[in-house]
Amino acid sequence: MSTRLRFAAALGLVSALVGVAVGVTAESQARQGQPAQGQPAQDDVIGETPRFQAQVEYVEVDVLVTDAQGRLVRDLTKDDFQVFEDGKSQTIANFSMVNIPLERADRPLFRPDPVEPDTASNERPFNGRLYVAILDDLHTNALRSQLVKNAAKQFIQRNLSANDLMAIVYTGGRSDWSQEFTNNRRLLMNSVDRFIGSKLQSATLNKSQEYFRQRDLAFNDNLNSRTIADPEDAERAFKARNTLATIKNVADWFGGIRGRRKTMLLFSEGIDYDITDIIRGYDQRASQASNVLEDVRDAVAAATRANVSIYAIDPRGLTDMGDDTIAVGSLGNQDNPGNGLGLSGLRNEQVMAQMNLRTLSDETGGFATVNTNQFANAFQRIVEENSAYYVIAYYPLSNKRDGRFHRIEVKTKRPGLTIRSRKGYQAPRGKAPTPPAGGKTSAELAEAMASPIPVGGLGMRVFAAPFKGTAPNASILLGVELIGRMLSLAENGRIEITYAAVDTQGKTKAGSTDHLTTNLRPDTRTRVQQTGFRMLNRFDLQPGKYHLRVAARDAAGGVAGSVTYDLEVPDFAKQALGLSGILITSMSGSAMVTAKNDEQVKGVLPAAPIASRDFPQNDELALFAEVYDNQTGPAHRVDITTTIQTDEGRVVFKAEDERNSSELQGAKGGYGYAVRIPLNDLAPGAYVLHLQAKSRLGNDVGVGRQIRIRVTPPVRPAL
Repeated sequence: MSTRLRFAAALGLVSALVGVAVGVTAESQARQGQPAQGQPAQDDVIGETPRFQAQVEYVEVDVLVTDAQGRLVRDLTKDDFQVFEDGKSQTIANFSMVNIPLERADRPLFRPDPVEPDTASNERPFNGRLYVAILDDLHTNALRSQLVKNAAKQFIQRNLSANDLMAIVYTGGRSDWSQEFTNNRRLLMNSVDRFIGSKLQSATLNKSQEYFRQRDLAFNDNLNSRTIADPEDAERAFKARNTLATIKNVADWFGGIRGRRKTMLLFSEGIDYDITDIIRGYDQRASQASNVLEDVRDAVAAATRANVSIYAIDPRGLTDMGDDTIAVGSLGNQDNPGNGLGLSGLRNEQVMAQMNLRTLSDETGGFATVNTNQFANAFQRIVEENSAYYVIAYYPLSNKRDGRFHRIEVKTKRPGLTIRSRKGYQAPRGKAPTPPAGGKTSAELAEAMASPIPVGGLGMRVFAAPFKGTAPNASILLGVELIGRMLSLAENGRIEITYAAVDTQGKTKAGSTDHLTTNLRPDTRTRVQQTGFRMLNRFDLQPGKYHLRVAARDAAGGVAGSVTYDLEVPDFAKQALGLSGILITSMSGSAMVTAKNDEQVKGVLPAAPIASRDFPQNDELALFAEVYDNQTGPAHRVDITTTIQTDEGRVVFKAEDERNSSELQGAKGGYGYAVRIPLNDLAPGAYVLHLQAKSRLGNDVGVGRQIRIRVTPPVRPAL
C-alpha cells in the first residue's frame, strides 16, 4: 500500500465514499455570505474563527506578532500590516484577529477525569486549536520509544484544552494505531501507548562495522583512503521518503481547512539520511539522496501551500548520544574525517538529523525543540502561538498554476515588533481539479462529510448506542436530531441526512443516505420549528473502534452541517458481563417529531430515544439498556443499580433491581432493563447518571456506564 493510501486509511477519510474532492468551493462559501474576489471584508469579531472565500488563487497567512519581551501583541488592525509577495505589495482582502480561549473539561468534583460524552453536537461551532501529532516511528530508536510516549502524553495531559481537536498519525503506516480527530484524551493516550520505534541502526555504526569487516580482508589495506558505504542506505532512504510523504499528505489534507492556524507536532529524532551527499558516492546513492531532497522540498511546499505550521520535537531532549557513542567506541579507534567514521561521524549524524527538523519547522512558521529537556516551556509556547494570531488573506497579482515558489513577507508599521509567518508558498501545477458530477449525495453534503472537522452550518445532535446483535456483529442504533430553528422547512423542500462508519483501516463498514421532503401540515411545521425532528437508523458492526461521521443538508436553506463521533463497539460475546449503550427519552423530548423510528425500541421506551442531555426540572426520564450475562456455572443473580450523583458525589436518586440467570433464554443472553427517573426533586445543575450491573457469583465481575446530564429550571406551559 502506498504512503498516501496508508495515510488516508489512518485518518479514515470519507471523500471516496461521497464522491467529491476534499475542499471548500467558492460557490458554497459565497452562499455563506463571503465577499467576492477582491472586495475587502469587515474585520471579524475577536474570538471567532474567520471564514474566507476559498479559490485556487486565494492566499492565506497566519501571523504571530511579539514585542521586545516576547509577548504576543493582540491590538493590531489591518492598517498596521503590509504584505509582499515576491517583493510586490499586495492588497489585504480579508483580515481577522483570532483569540481562542483555553477551556477546562466539565469534570465532576468527585472524579479525577471528565465523564466521556455519549452524544455529539455541532450546535456550538468548533472554536479551538487544531493539532495533528505525527509520531515518527520510522526515525525513533526502539529503545527510546518511551521518550516519545512521555513527550506526546505530556502535551495531551497538560496542554490539550477541552475545546481543541487532535489526531495522531504514524509514519510507519500503522493505521490501526492512529486516531482520528477527537478531544477524548483516553483515545489519544491509547493511540500513543501503541508507539514502538523502528529506527535503523546509526549509519555511522553501520559504516564502522563495515570498516572493520573489510579491514580484515587482505586486499583492503588502503581502507583509510576509501569511502565506506552504509549497508542499509537504500532502506534508510525509503524510511526518510515515507516520513516526508506522510508530512506532505497531512498538509494536503489540512489544506481544506481555512481561516485558522493548523499545526503538526512532529515527534521525531530527525530524518537521518544525508541529503547533502548528492554528488559524492556511487550513482545509486546519489540518486537516492536527490529523491530524498526533492521529498523534503515537496513536504515543505505542501505545508506552506496549505498554511500549516510544523513544530518538531526531538524526544531525546538534551543528549550525549550515550548508547550510540558506547557502541562506536567499542569498535576501536577508526575516527577518520575522510570516511566519516568514529565519534565525529556520529556527531555529524545527529547535527544533520536535527538540522532536518529545524528546516521543516523554520520554513513553515513553527519552531524545533531540540537539545533541551524543557518540553513544558516549548509546549506552552506552542499553545500560545495557536491561541492568539492574525489571519491575513489576499489575492495575488498572478494566479498562474506554474509550480513556482512565491516568497511572502509580512511587515508591520508599528516599530519594535517581531513577526513570524510562513515564508512563502509553492503554486500548484496543472489544471485545477474539478469535483465529479452526480452521485447519491449533493456536493454540499459531500463537502460536509469530507471536512476534517465538524461543520456547524446546520445544527444537529447525534447518539450511537451499541447492542448485542447476531454474532459476530453488534447492532448499532444511531439517532440524529436536527435543530428546528435552523431549518427552512420550505414547501416541497428537501433534507438529506447521511452517515458513514469508518474503521481503523479507513474502510467504510456501514453507511446510508436518507432523503426527506418537508411537505408538512401547519401544526407539524410549527412543532418542528420549535423542537426539530429526529431520525433513527440501525446497522451492524463487528467489535472494534470506528469513526462515525454524520452530515445533513437543507436544500432550500442552502446550509449543511456535520458531526463526528468516536464509536467503540464492545465484543459482548467475550465479556463475562456486558452492558449495551444506554437509551434515554423524556417527556419533553417526546415532543420532537420522529421522522423515522426504530421498531426494536418501541416496546421498551415510552417514546423515541433522544440525544439531548439537558432536561427541565419538571421532566421525567425513561432509560433502557441491556445487560449481557455470559457467566457459566451455577444459577446466579445480577444486581442492576441506577444512581444520580451531584457534582460533589452525593447520591440524590437510586433505583435497584435484581435479575436471575434463569431468566436468560436463547442466544441473546441479556436482561432488558428499564427505569423511570423523576427530576422534580433535583435542583438545577450538573449530575452524573450511573448504571451498573454486578454479579453475585463472588468473582467481582461488574460493568457500568456513566452519563453527564444537566437539570435546567422548569419549563412552564404557555398561558
